[in-house]
Amino acid sequence: MSPPDRRASSLTGVRILLVADLHYTLPQLDWVMSVAADYDLVVLAGDHLDIASLVEPDTQITVVLEYLARLAQKTTIVACSGNHDLDERNALDERAAQWLARASAAGVFVDGTSYETTDTFVTVCPWWDGPLTRDVVDRQLAADAARVDGRRWIWAYHAPPDASPTSWTGSRHYGDDDLVRWIDEHRPDVVLCGHVHQSPFMTEGGWIDHIGTTVVVNAGRQPGPVPTFIQLDTATGTASWSSYEGVDERAMAPG
Repeated sequence: MSPPDRRASSLTGVRILLVADLHYTLPQLDWVMSVAADYDLVVLAGDHLDIASLVEPDTQITVVLEYLARLAQKTTIVACSGNHDLDERNALDERAAQWLARASAAGVFVDGTSYETTDTFVTVCPWWDGPLTRDVVDRQLAADAARVDGRRWIWAYHAPPDASPTSWTGSRHYGDDDLVRWIDEHRPDVVLCGHVHQSPFMTEGGWIDHIGTTVVVNAGRQPGPVPTFIQLDTATGTASWSSYEGVDERAMAPG
């Protein structure tokens, strides 16, 4: 069965679901499967695999690809890579999540691609593990900046920016300073992240931050069958973070 074609649809007034760092937790993937159809866009922001798992990486990849394909039958799916997802060396001889490209055959928007509608443009950024792949991301963002043309611009990018509450581990910031530079240069509307599991739970951390006019959110991670997740409503301009601590709702706009 072919995946549903939503490339020409509009994301005005729709709901976006963000999850990240599922780390091959199958009950959490099952939960995402159970709710995916309730959203117009579901973003899985990296670390789909778990390098510490007893399950062989090739088996993990096969299973996750099947989940992604089934999710793509329910709604539009974006999946960027994280540091746990690297399986091979790319053409630049740097480690990359080469396996994730196979999900594009099922209609999933993966590393290096973009999803666009009449009013929204989503850039899907790979995890870069060296300066040459970092330069690829730099060129990807510059090229997409020329194509956005006034539309809402959303980035799927595994790591949060450095010196942000969304990258606070409880003892130090563990974010990406190149992302800070790119946000300052291109000023996207929304950056969807994960990577630093603790940030939303820390007193000096947080699940949401504003860098200029850009809103950054980090879903974080919790154990159990339901992942931490963030919902964004582009009609009301609100975002909410849900975890075992409850639900926290904020305005997407700064101030």
